[in-house]
Amino acid sequence: MIERTRVKRAWEATLPPMDDLSQLDKRKRMMDEMERKEWAFREDEIQKLQEARLALLMGLLRQREEVQQEATVDRLDLKYSQHQRDEKSKLSKIRNDYIISMRKLTAKRKNVEGKLKRRDIIKDYSNYSSQTYAPLSRIGLFPDRHSQRNMVKSRYLDTYEGLMTEPCIKAPVPKALKEEKTRVEQKKTLRFLFKTEKSVPRPQTPVVDEPPEGDEERELAVIYLQKLLRGRSIQNQMFEGKEKRLELIQELRTTHALQREEQELQRADTQLTLALQRQREQHTHKASLVEGYQAAVAGAELVDMLDFLSKELIRLQEERRIHAFTLLAERDRRLREAEESGRRQMEERRRREEDEIFKQVMRVHQETVDLYLEDIILGTLDQTADQQARQEIRRVAEEVNNIAYAMEETRSSLQSEEIVAELVYSFLIPEVQKINVRDRVRQSQRRHLQAAHQIIHGGEESSVAPPPGSPGAQRPPSPSDRASSQLLEEMLTHVEQKLEGAGRREEERRERSTTLPLHSLGSSKYCPCSVSQQLTVMDSEPLKFHISISIFVHNAT
Repeated sequence: MIERTRVKRAWEATLPPMDDLSQLDKRKRMMDEMERKEWAFREDEIQKLQEARLALLMGLLRQREEVQQEATVDRLDLKYSQHQRDEKSKLSKIRNDYIISMRKLTAKRKNVEGKLKRRDIIKDYSNYSSQTYAPLSRIGLFPDRHSQRNMVKSRYLDTYEGLMTEPCIKAPVPKALKEEKTRVEQKKTLRFLFKTEKSVPRPQTPVVDEPPEGDEERELAVIYLQKLLRGRSIQNQMFEGKEKRLELIQELRTTHALQREEQELQRADTQLTLALQRQREQHTHKASLVEGYQAAVAGAELVDMLDFLSKELIRLQEERRIHAFTLLAERDRRLREAEESGRRQMEERRRREEDEIFKQVMRVHQETVDLYLEDIILGTLDQTADQQARQEIRRVAEEVNNIAYAMEETRSSLQSEEIVAELVYSFLIPEVQKINVRDRVRQSQRRHLQAAHQIIHGGEESSVAPPPGSPGAQRPPSPSDRASSQLLEEMLTHVEQKLEGAGRREEERRERSTTLPLHSLGSSKYCPCSVSQQLTVMDSEPLKFHISISIFVHNAT
């Protein structure tokens, strides 16, 4: 895979460029040839993959057939072994029944006449193989069941410590002491002594009279007749049992093979069974061949169908991948077009911005030049106007000085005093009027302030002052009371200041309306001199105006 990618990259490097329109056909032919090679390579890979899948499928089918065959063989072996076990169990049961029945028959034949025999005890005890010494377990006797009961169990014999210890042997007691003990015991009273009554004697056993001589023979004949009848009934039962179990008897005869005819019949039966088995095997072989042919045909059809479906699936996958490649190429083209349009718009926007910046810069430069020229022109105009005004002022000042000097030479002292008096009157009389107005406003406001003081201080006295007879009336005010009263006083002073400020503003407004402007002094006929007036209002002293008038009268005296 890596080699193929390297070869493909080398081939892509050998392709002519896309911007060369003259080699587009060559590039297309090379790409078509490379695509055909890739399709051929993919078809070879698909063929190899299909062959590997087919080989794997055949191997799986072969393994399945082998597993099925092994399973059938195991099943047959299991059935055969089970039949063998059943046969052995049945044969062992038949043998056991045969042995039991033979024992019963031998036991019955020993006493055909049916005479009753008594047990010979001497013979039983003299014969060590009799039931007395060695009883049979089938009768229900187990002589070794309690064999451990007669064993001596002692610590001195079973353990090592017991063997190492010395047994304690007691000395024999003399007879005199024993007799004394017996005497003492005889003297004791018997607490549990009671009288036992004798049982009633049993009655005498009845005696039967001896039968006559002919009765015993008759009884034996009856017994013999009963035995014959019982034997006949047993024969009938045996015949019925033989008829019922005829198959088992035949099987026993086949196993034993006592006669030649039976052996020949058995051989014929075996040949017949073998022939039937061969026919069955041939039939199964033919059926297996037919099934094999059918499976082969079905497998071939299945392989063709799977091959077709796999190729169709690969073709669909390739088509989808090619479609995906086309969609990706279309998306890349659209993205590139969008990026190119975005870059174009950005360039146009940058160009417009640069043009606008250039226009603004040129406008600023033009305005700067205009302002510079305007400043130069205005500066020259101001300079020329200043020079002309200075020249005009000097000329007018010289004329005024000449006129003033001429008037001073002709003016008397009374005229100077009259001018000063008029100036002082024009400044002092309006101030007196303002003071009167301010007093009237303060008196009108004082009434309202006194009423507020009475309301506030009266409420405090009523709420804080204790009754005259109480013990708290003689005490000094507390710090909280002093703080509250101080706060109320500050509030009152603040209100008074606000009211005074309002009155002061009203007076100033009236003063502005009543006072004369300063430039009227220059137009007065009594003002041949230069006058400077200064009015200063001090904010620290409300409702008071300090007017300082400095009148400099040149040559007033």
